[in-house]
Amino acid sequence: MKKNILIIPGDGIGQEVTTWGKQVLEAVAQKYNHEFVFDEAIMGHTAIEATGNPLPDETLEKAKASDAILFGAIGHAKYDNDPSAKVRPEQGLLKIRKELGLYANLRPILLFDELLDASSLKPEVLRGTDILFFRELTGDVYFGEKRRNEDNTFASDLMNYHRYEVERIARKAYDAARTRNKKLCSVDKANVLETSRLWREVVQEIAQEYPDVETEHMFIDNAAMQLVKNPKKFDVVLTANLFGDILTDEASQIAGSMGMLASASIGDGTGFFEPIHGSAHDIAGQNKANPLASILSAALMLDIAFGLQEEAKLVTTAVADTLKAGWRTGDIANAETASNNLLGTNEMGAKVLEFIK
Repeated sequence: MKKNILIIPGDGIGQEVTTWGKQVLEAVAQKYNHEFVFDEAIMGHTAIEATGNPLPDETLEKAKASDAILFGAIGHAKYDNDPSAKVRPEQGLLKIRKELGLYANLRPILLFDELLDASSLKPEVLRGTDILFFRELTGDVYFGEKRRNEDNTFASDLMNYHRYEVERIARKAYDAARTRNKKLCSVDKANVLETSRLWREVVQEIAQEYPDVETEHMFIDNAAMQLVKNPKKFDVVLTANLFGDILTDEASQIAGSMGMLASASIGDGTGFFEPIHGSAHDIAGQNKANPLASILSAALMLDIAFGLQEEAKLVTTAVADTLKAGWRTGDIANAETASNNLLGTNEMGAKVLEFIK
C-alpha cells in the first residue's frame, strides 16, 4: 500500500510527540512492506510567527493533497493571556476542519488495566470502561456569528445547527454502535436550548433507521456527572461540538491522562489524526511529554484511514506491552513507577518501537 501522509507538528509538545507517531508509522510500513511518503507543514502559533497566518495556504494545499494527516497540538500561552488578539492559533485548526469537511470527531476512551491507578477515580468504577465519543465538529457555537459592541460591554456567540449536520454524524455514530454493543447515548440540553431540541428531534428520527440499537437521550449536566460516577454505562456517545469538547476532556481522567487519548477527525475525504492534549508549553522541549496519544493516533490512522486493522492492532498491543513492562511517563506514573521506571518522551517512544519491531 502506498499512502501520502502529512505531518503537522503544530506548537509546543506537538513537535516532540509527532516525531514518535511518525516513527511508528515508518516501522509499520517497513514491517508490512507498505510505502508511506511523508511531508511536513506548519500551523498554529508556529505558522503565525513565520507567516502571520495560523493556516498558511501552502499547508492547506498539502493537507488537501494528502491521504491522511498526523497533527501534534496547537496553542500558546501568549494568546491565552490576551483575549483581544485578533489572530489566534486555534483559528488555523477550526479553518482546516471546515476546509477538509471534518464534521465527525471520534475519541475512543481506551483504558489500559495497567493504568487503573493513574486515574483519580476508583479502579472498581473504571474497570471495563470502553467508550467511543462522536463529537460534531463543524457546527455549534464555535462557528456561529460572534459580536461585541463598541463600548465593550456586551458580547455574543451564536449557537446554531442545520438538520443535515446532525443527520450525517448521527448516522456515523449509529453505524459504529452496530459494530459494538448496540447502545447509543445522545447528549444535549433540550430542556433549555433550541439547537438541542432540533438535535434531539433529528436523532430520534435517525434512531428509527436503527431499531437494533438502544437509544438513550441525556442532558449534558447529567452526562458529565454520570461519566465519572458510572462510566461503564456508556458505549457510543453522540453529542454536539461544545458539549463534546468538554466531555472528552473530562473523560481523559478515565484513561489516566490526556497523554493517553487519541482522536480522529473525519468527513468524506482526508482524515485528521491527533492526540487530544494541548501544546503544554510549560513542559515543551524538556523531554517530559507523553508520546503515547500521538502513537495511538497513528494507530487510528492505520485503522480508519487506511483499513489496516492488523497493523493498527500491532501498535496498540505494543503500547499495552510497554505499559505492562512497567514503563511510564510522568503524567501516568505513581509513586512506585516514578522511582523505578520513569521515562522521558524519547525513551518512551523508543520502548514502543522495540515492541513493534
